[in-house]
Amino acid sequence: MNKIIIYSTQLCPYCNAAKQLLNSKGLKYEEIRVDLDRQERAIMMQRSGRTSVPQIFIGEKHIGGFDDLNALNRSGKLDQLLK
Repeated sequence: MNKIIIYSTQLCPYCNAAKQLLNSKGLKYEEIRVDLDRQERAIMMQRSGRTSVPQIFIGEKHIGGFDDLNALNRSGKLDQLLK
């Protein structure tokens, strides 16, 4: 299974929604809090080309934010990416 990484901040409602979606599917993920580590924020921005959170990666593939993750889940493509 591909590793899931979610870059997040503590007070971000979309970050919480993304984590809830992943938890509801029983998926494990690594959360990297960019509000606690400026270097990790810089890494997230370099990897994704974006400054907003959440930024979600499955393996090396950049998924995007919560809306993108949710759309993949609704279309059934999320499960395919996780294989």
